[in-house]
Amino acid sequence: MRKMLHIVNGDTVGEKLRGNVPGDILVWREIYSDGPIFIDPTEERSRMLRARYLERTMGIPASEYARMCEEQERELSRCRQHEEIVLWFEHDLFDQTMLCYLLHRFARQPLERTRLSLVCIGAFPGLEPFRGLGELSSDQLSALMSSREPVGGDVLALGSALWEAYASSAPSPLLELLQGDTAALPYVQEAFRLHLSRFPSTRNGLGIVEQTTLERVREGASDPLKLFAEVGRQLHGLGMGDLSYWHCLARMSQGAYPLFHIEGIRRFPSYREPEPSFRQCTVVLTETGNRVLSGETDWVELNGIDEWYGGIQLQGHAVPWRWDPHEGRLVKR
Repeated sequence: MRKMLHIVNGDTVGEKLRGNVPGDILVWREIYSDGPIFIDPTEERSRMLRARYLERTMGIPASEYARMCEEQERELSRCRQHEEIVLWFEHDLFDQTMLCYLLHRFARQPLERTRLSLVCIGAFPGLEPFRGLGELSSDQLSALMSSREPVGGDVLALGSALWEAYASSAPSPLLELLQGDTAALPYVQEAFRLHLSRFPSTRNGLGIVEQTTLERVREGASDPLKLFAEVGRQLHGLGMGDLSYWHCLARMSQGAYPLFHIEGIRRFPSYREPEPSFRQCTVVLTETGNRVLSGETDWVELNGIDEWYGGIQLQGHAVPWRWDPHEGRLVKR
């Protein structure tokens, strides 16, 4: 058996660990915080629905996404060839959804003699705020090896249950889990509650990302790249990537009642073209944007919606679930 397999959340972390810790590196490339989520995303129909969504919204070619999924799932199926698997993740929603998926897989894939360990942190001395493992040096990352903890049955069970709840077509399973004991995975409470705040609000139909973006624009931010930096800093618990945010900006600037116009834009950045014309663009609030921001009108009722929140798809002008920002909970309408 080979000694170790390290499963990490991104290429930056993978490169810093490679050669500094013993064993092989598997970079898990997914964005489970975006798009349609299914309990078994390897099932052909589920994978194709997800691939089409990511191609449409972020420009990730469906064929490339499918190939990548097949390759990493094939590698995961060989994990019992290692003495130990070490999972490397951080506190934000991007990572916690990935961690829960992998725990769900391992809960249903007996590891026999292979040990499963976890490095999962939400802070690091000298870094405030802590944004993620990618900020750390190779030496700082490799030093975390000594703090890894064995993954017991309680962690596997909770992670698996959270994945199934997140992939559910109704929010009640996730809400019930978050009301219970989640101490085995200390960062899931904050991460998944932040996920719920992305639902359209009862106040004006905006989720937390859209609301924060409009507030920054009203305060004078007009550069899309700076907007991404400011909103990402304020909502760092989402772990939101640039492609996810560009999709959000595109939705906000389109439709019958856009919230703002982006002056000077030729096309949005995408997977293939990360920065086409954003450096010369200016974001300008529309009258609708001002009215929605002040709570005078509801953007979903005006513009409609067609978006996924985990396994829940919201469509149309009247959606059944809303986030109540005053009570901090999801409510049914």
